[in-house]
Amino acid sequence: MNSHSRYVFWLKRAAAVAATATAALSLVLVPTSYAAAADASLPLGDADLEETRSSQTLADGVTLTRIVRGTEPAPADQINTTTRGPWVVNVLTIDPHKTRGHLEATYGPDLAKTEKTTDLVRSSGALAGVNASFFTFTGSRQYPGDPVGLGLYGGELLSEPTRDKAEVNFVVDANSNQVLMGKLHWSGSAQNKKTEATLPLEYINHPPVVPSACASLPDQTQCTVPGDVVQFTPEFADATPSGAGMEVVLDEHHCVVRTSTTRGTVLTEGQTSLQATGRDAASLLQVAGQGCLKVTSTLINEQGEELPARKGLFGVNGRYRLTADGQIVVPAGSGSFFARNPRTIAGTTQDGKIVLATIDGRMTTSVGTTMDETAAVAQALGMHSAVNLDGGGSTAMSVEGALVNQPSGATERAVGDALVLMNTPYRGGKG
Repeated sequence: MNSHSRYVFWLKRAAAVAATATAALSLVLVPTSYAAAADASLPLGDADLEETRSSQTLADGVTLTRIVRGTEPAPADQINTTTRGPWVVNVLTIDPHKTRGHLEATYGPDLAKTEKTTDLVRSSGALAGVNASFFTFTGSRQYPGDPVGLGLYGGELLSEPTRDKAEVNFVVDANSNQVLMGKLHWSGSAQNKKTEATLPLEYINHPPVVPSACASLPDQTQCTVPGDVVQFTPEFADATPSGAGMEVVLDEHHCVVRTSTTRGTVLTEGQTSLQATGRDAASLLQVAGQGCLKVTSTLINEQGEELPARKGLFGVNGRYRLTADGQIVVPAGSGSFFARNPRTIAGTTQDGKIVLATIDGRMTTSVGTTMDETAAVAQALGMHSAVNLDGGGSTAMSVEGALVNQPSGATERAVGDALVLMNTPYRGGKG
């Protein structure tokens, strides 16, 4: 949606262990009264609007419901203000107690590329799916798919949560289909095992910025202005970002393989690299040397407890909690982000069902929802806790690789990642 670019400019960017996972984030539960409310009319527009629903079973424990509220197309100049709709909502409901499948997050050939949701569903062999994370989009022509926030795939943390207070993370354990939500925090560091010299990491798989004051310096170790320190993995792209700065390539044991006074290299399986710009380039050279490093990467929940990034854990980023404990909690706001737009929602019910929904928007045939209206829809659909995923032109739902909703653009937008339902038990992998 229109907010993609804004985020890029001001952001540099779970149950083997069910007990551990539950402690790590707030478990998504819904009171019975809210679950029952899922069959009630949507609280959108005038009370006299006609509303129709049709449902189909996609697989054991998986249903798809289409809700249409309002019958007359909206005048083009009243899309943002009309109380007559119409609204088109598609709802995918997954019952973990009945399905043989699992929910996970997936991306394309690499993290930095974008793919259409339909293609991600089709290529992963999924039954269905929706678009998920906010991503760099137009803010980077070279790396448009880079998540702006949490990107956790099969236990591999490939993008750290931002410090943006609006970011809310949707995490699912594919082994149990247990969903947890909350605001995660991240810290990372690289420490020389011999000298114990330590350098904090700032980002994972996000191109570092060369300080403007040192942009003309070919040797960044001569810069006196702070820069960035970033860890890169082979999943990011065909090669790491190139440019001025320092890069240290590490093997699977985090021992130094090679060091370069410029950035940009191809990583093989098992390798990672550390890049630094500004005066941090000299610090990286000093810390890494030719030795072996202890590289840490830790996710922390709102209670200050660690969330181990174990195998089978997937997580994506959203902006703003819509409901919590069955109550609407979305904050007041203004501007295009809070106005009527297409929306993608993820949440759960009291009895553990996972609900993924899309609301078409910016069209006379479906006007979209404000953030307040989106939260009201989530509550009416029985979501005790729900998060607003990326929306606008990104909003898409696919079943077996075919579009279910109608995207707002002329064509379906390519996105960074997707939440997909595989109709098989989880057997490992990134998704």
